[in-house]
Amino acid sequence: METDKPIRSRRRIRRFIFWWFKLLVTLVVLSELIAVAFTWITPPRTAFMLEDGEPIAYQFVSIDHISRFVLAAAIVHEDEQLGTRSGAFDMKDFNARVDAYLNGKPDPSGSTIPQQLVKNIFLWPDQNALRKALEAGLSTEFSYTLSKQRIMELYLNYAQFGPKLYGICAASWYYFDEAPWYMSEYQAAQLMGTLPLPSLVQRAKGGGFLLDNTAQSGWAINYINGAANVWVPMQIKDMGGWQAVVATIGITDKASDHAATQNQPDACSTMPQSVSDQLN
Repeated sequence: METDKPIRSRRRIRRFIFWWFKLLVTLVVLSELIAVAFTWITPPRTAFMLEDGEPIAYQFVSIDHISRFVLAAAIVHEDEQLGTRSGAFDMKDFNARVDAYLNGKPDPSGSTIPQQLVKNIFLWPDQNALRKALEAGLSTEFSYTLSKQRIMELYLNYAQFGPKLYGICAASWYYFDEAPWYMSEYQAAQLMGTLPLPSLVQRAKGGGFLLDNTAQSGWAINYINGAANVWVPMQIKDMGGWQAVVATIGITDKASDHAATQNQPDACSTMPQSVSDQLN
């Protein structure tokens, strides 16, 4: 009987390993199916929106009807390597971020657009190891499954640009009273400055951003002004202009080339009701 104990122990270990292997395979397959589904579907709410609570200002807009100035500004401000990198992140950057996190140091590079996207859709704001691990896995699935254009389209539709304000469609109407296909280079750059601290950004009376530091967060003002006047224009110039920047994700046309379909629901040609409700 004594000789049976090691055999039973080995069997338990094998069963345990096999169970975890099946779980891992199931999770990988499930995450891939989810990524494939996002090729076609764009849910109207994300985990971040649900946590924020209603009422939310949001409406989907096709990438065809988003100003190329916005696309270029998002790339240079958030993820210059989006169109040239294989995968969701550079492994050297990822390892440096892991090392900084484990040693309690500041994040040296920040999340890429695919990482931010899956965090916004599925996860939660807290900075912990579990969330970061899920973010890395899901963003890798998305990066190898979706096109760069689709990743950018989803990102700009789900990014937060102000308190309870999500997506470029709602943001363009809320701040500038304009459709997203009409936005200027400066407006696009300003919007990128809202991304680090969206909950602190305030709209000025009559439109635009409140840039009075007696009534607005100084950090928010610095981010908006820095993005609009320094960082975004400088990086776009260094990359050869906005046309060269958007070409890195395979876009060579302009939003105006799609003027014939601006009457479609996904063009965001009129102010969404949810934005009007916030303004009133």
